[in-house]
Amino acid sequence: MLETTIATIRPLDEPAMTAARDLQARLTKPAGSLGALEELSVRLAGLAGACPPPLPEPAAVAIFAGDHGVHAQGVTPWPQEVTAQMIANFLAGGAVVNAFARQAGASVTVVDVGVATPLPVDPDAVSGVGGAGGVGGAGGVGGARRAGGSRLVDANVRRGTRDMTVTSALTRDEARAAVETGIRIAGELVDGGAGILLTGDMGIGNTTPSAALVAALTGTDPAEVTGRGTGVDDETYQRKVGVVRTALGRHRPDPADPLGVLAAVGGLEHAALAGLILGAAARRVPVLLDGVIAASAGLVAAALAPDAVGAMVAGHRSAEPGATVALRHLGLDPLIDLGLRLGEGTGALLALPVVTGAVRVLHEVATFDSAGVSEK
Repeated sequence: MLETTIATIRPLDEPAMTAARDLQARLTKPAGSLGALEELSVRLAGLAGACPPPLPEPAAVAIFAGDHGVHAQGVTPWPQEVTAQMIANFLAGGAVVNAFARQAGASVTVVDVGVATPLPVDPDAVSGVGGAGGVGGAGGVGGARRAGGSRLVDANVRRGTRDMTVTSALTRDEARAAVETGIRIAGELVDGGAGILLTGDMGIGNTTPSAALVAALTGTDPAEVTGRGTGVDDETYQRKVGVVRTALGRHRPDPADPLGVLAAVGGLEHAALAGLILGAAARRVPVLLDGVIAASAGLVAAALAPDAVGAMVAGHRSAEPGATVALRHLGLDPLIDLGLRLGEGTGALLALPVVTGAVRVLHEVATFDSAGVSEK
């Protein structure tokens, strides 16, 4: 599945982009007055191969959840059980991502791709991934039992990663399985009607493997890409930088082998998010990136398929320094900068109206000729 998906991903469509630039120049506004939104609309036209591109709606948030063996190194004060507890909160509709998703009219799908502890949810509310029913069982994407607007997909590859300072976090087969889970989720959400996918994540300690991925794939020193995550103190932060440095020194991951990098120092949610991005790119549907977890996954996806960057839109600039480094490496400018560092998909949801607005301009704004407005 991975190789087939990669082979499907193509560059942005140049004729559609040219048409979008031409249309932008004829709309009733000064040229360039919408700033970054104009080039965003051009890129989305290139992705869709049409001008104007389809409105990016409805929106679907996919929250991939996993735990991390490196938690044992004291990189965060939060207990690992919080990952499972927050999944229950997502399903009950009580998290920030749920509030923002209700505001945006977006669906929320929670995917257990690597949670270590048993999930405190009604097992009847859990659906599998793939097979005849797809996400949500017999009813497809919308068929899973809902709780607070969210649904849970059971796609657990293993009960958390191994400690990357001791051994590889994942085997290559496990990394591939998680990537392919993300690809399947993307396809099934698009088949269910989604016009744009938003990345979400949950995993206590997951900013540590994020920093390792960014450092490995960009060649940046760990101290420059490691942040404070949930707001750790100075001692914990220095320990975290040391842990990332130790893991990279032990494995020396080769950036030319992105699946190997994932296996060495990545997380199951990172792998699945990379798959979601690849799946979206293969289906020519935009994927709105959230914070540092998604940005590091974006690096993996781009290393596997460079043209996948054409489907990526950077929702916001995370307070985590690794996100800025990763987005710069990808050539993506974030749409908003609010100092966010929550994850879950919250920053992507706040940026969603900006993306929709960029496309709506091409659909609804009159040209100088049609409106009878004189040009300069």
